[in-house]
Amino acid sequence: MLKVGMGAPDFELVDHELNKVRLSSIKGKAVLVFYPGAFTSVCEKELCTFRDMIAKFNNLNATVLGISIDSPFANKAFAEKNRINFRLLSDFGGLVSKEYGGVHENFIGIPNYTVAKRAVFVVEDGKVLYAWVTEDPRVEPPYEEVEKVL
Repeated sequence: MLKVGMGAPDFELVDHELNKVRLSSIKGKAVLVFYPGAFTSVCEKELCTFRDMIAKFNNLNATVLGISIDSPFANKAFAEKNRINFRLLSDFGGLVSKEYGGVHENFIGIPNYTVAKRAVFVVEDGKVLYAWVTEDPRVEPPYEEVEKVL
């Protein structure tokens, strides 16, 4: 797991509109919000909270990126249903999730069902400024801590 002060691995993933997004191309701070799965209650609440805070993030020169192992098509439907106003990236296969906060394998007892652990990282100029990861997918991130780091 990545910790504050470590280098943040660069990555390129596809967003819910099938556009490629490279972390190193983000200007300013990037808020990486890893979530276990679209259309789950806690993830919906979490991403809607970030949606509702987007004006604050924009004013702080921060770009929010949601990241899950879901397909870009599931992420698109999820974004449309919840009017998510930031990009949702598909880490299909989970390689980026594994590099950052980790994954839950055989999630909820389903063989071969892998999801990202709920995690938030703030990255700037290739360095981790903030790192939060929970083993309990029911726990939401400390939103005020994220805002304070920005």
